[in-house]
Amino acid sequence: MARVFRGQGRHKVDGKGRVSVPATFRRVLEASDPDWTEGLQPNLVIHYGTAKRFKYLECYTMEAIAEVDAKIGALQRGSKQRRTMEAYFSAQTHPVVVDDNGRMLIPTWIREMIGLDGEALFVAAHDTFHIWNPETYEGEIAPQTEALLDDLPDDVDPLVLLEEGGF
Repeated sequence: MARVFRGQGRHKVDGKGRVSVPATFRRVLEASDPDWTEGLQPNLVIHYGTAKRFKYLECYTMEAIAEVDAKIGALQRGSKQRRTMEAYFSAQTHPVVVDDNGRMLIPTWIREMIGLDGEALFVAAHDTFHIWNPETYEGEIAPQTEALLDDLPDDVDPLVLLEEGGF
């Protein structure tokens, strides 16, 4: 199984803050959780430090957050850079377990950061995924993506944007 997320999913958020994680996303979470075995539920980490600046929650697999933790750990202890990254990542995260019904619980105080009420939009972002208020995504992000593509000449494949200096 590839350990990257693909696609999008729009799911209802119940009154307790539970929301179903798209099934394909759950498979990636399972494959990327070293503690997961059949019969157990996968873990993930919600990073809410993105909420103020980018208006979404970024969800990390256990492997992806371990990579971030290792990079923070490699910084000089006590350095300004390490303290900043510890405050941004370590202090602004919330561990989550996907329940037996494939749902995750997002606490009220985290949902309020992005105005998440009623529905959540899950958007793949390679080895992480984002949770958006659907209206925010559709009103701000989707048009930005379209505008970026519209700026390309008609005969240019968008894959050129993956090349170094493609922007």
